[in-house]
Amino acid sequence: MKIFASNVIREIDNATCEAQNLNSIDLMERAAGAVSCEIISRFLPGQRIVVVAGPGNNGGDALAVARILFEQGYRKVEVFLFNVFGKLSHDCDEERKKLITMDGIDFTEVKRDFSPPYLGENDVVVDGLFGSGLRQPLQGGFVMLARYINDSGAYVVSIDLPSGLFGEWNENVSHRDMIHADLTLTFQTPRLSFFFAENADIIGEWKLLDIDLDAEKMKELSTDFMLVEAGSVRPLLKPRPKFSGKRNYGSVLMMAGSIGMMGAAVMSARSCLRSGAGLVTVHSAKVGMPVLQTAVPEAMFEPDRNENCISDMTIHHSHQAVAIGPGIGTQDRTIDALESLLKNCKSPLVLDADALNCIAKRPSLLEILPAHTVITPHIGEFDRLFGEHPNSEERLKKAIDMAKYYNIIIVLKGHYTATVRPTGRVYFNSTGNPGMATAGAGDVLTGVIAAFLAQGYRPEHAATIGVFVHGVAGDMAAAENGEYGLMAGDIADYCGKAIKAIINRERV
Repeated sequence: MKIFASNVIREIDNATCEAQNLNSIDLMERAAGAVSCEIISRFLPGQRIVVVAGPGNNGGDALAVARILFEQGYRKVEVFLFNVFGKLSHDCDEERKKLITMDGIDFTEVKRDFSPPYLGENDVVVDGLFGSGLRQPLQGGFVMLARYINDSGAYVVSIDLPSGLFGEWNENVSHRDMIHADLTLTFQTPRLSFFFAENADIIGEWKLLDIDLDAEKMKELSTDFMLVEAGSVRPLLKPRPKFSGKRNYGSVLMMAGSIGMMGAAVMSARSCLRSGAGLVTVHSAKVGMPVLQTAVPEAMFEPDRNENCISDMTIHHSHQAVAIGPGIGTQDRTIDALESLLKNCKSPLVLDADALNCIAKRPSLLEILPAHTVITPHIGEFDRLFGEHPNSEERLKKAIDMAKYYNIIIVLKGHYTATVRPTGRVYFNSTGNPGMATAGAGDVLTGVIAAFLAQGYRPEHAATIGVFVHGVAGDMAAAENGEYGLMAGDIADYCGKAIKAIINRERV
């Protein structure tokens, strides 16, 4: 699913009106109808609902919602239209005219002084002050209104966007001066700002409402931001011919594990095999042989000459993918071995965990990363590599710059894991759950991505598919064990079932 900028959404709105022979107010009515249906599905007619509307089209949406709710029997609807500038948009003014002709509705047009109504935790506020048309942060009385609503404890439903939040970037904007929604209802496609952790408390739950925007126009327009769903992953998965053998699905060499950290190697190897790799060889410290061969007998073991850590990453055989990092530690001899491998490796690479920490200790290694190497840092690893960042928005901007500069693929892990390609395009993942915030989950992801690399998928596709499959596996594991009880090994064990569910069009 494409994620469009706010100005592009307005272009799509105009194209929809032209293609469907609509006036803009007809599209406003359609949007308001969708919002009203969602509110009706959640609240009974006896619910007190306070609607705050601004002077633009977002305010027009809110006025139309108030009218529809009143027509549907919601008699405790109070409406405040803030016309402090003395100018309403055309469609907002039309909705105002419709509303004031209705008998019995509690309507106030605020032009100057304003005495806010009492709001309590049992009330619902519909926020239609400013949507995506906002050009600057809230100021003056609108800041005070936002804070008053936030402090009231009322349940807040924001139309399009919480007022004060921009649809894309929110650098240097105070979150205290925005309305904090419990539910954000937006139309057709999500907004970029929904995918940043620091905005979670502003947006609350978000839901897309289908208002039949012009599909051809959305298909035609390009964007650098996408939300990955099953429908975009399924066509990428290759069918398996009946007459095929294990070598058709590639060999993975996995540099993983050290004394006390062999679990990382076990989970990576298991998830790699569960995700379809034909052969997996784990190169690790000698001490790890009995652990690996017992826990994952399907994998081969190649002992390092060192008893306790990896000191040699020489590749002795042909492999279709090489994965490095889970549990290898950051000893100098391991960093030296990694440097040698990066200078000589010709196979597709995925680097995670301690491989990234090794690079952070020796930053010059970034300059010798082979083109289209996949790196999979969590927030801490990313900041160790590329410097501290105050929030996830700034971190994503840096990831885009670094992916372009080093010609690599960066899988920036988080709730909406972002796969950043060297082209600057970003693919947010839609699967997964908080239970996956557990030790070893990243090691599992390394194995999944390596498996798809070995099977011949392009690195950018292997990363995107791997992240999606990993999330589906985590969701399946959480359905059985609960988010509290979820362990990384559960995710690894569900990888095969996750791929099957995607292929068979099961709900994921």
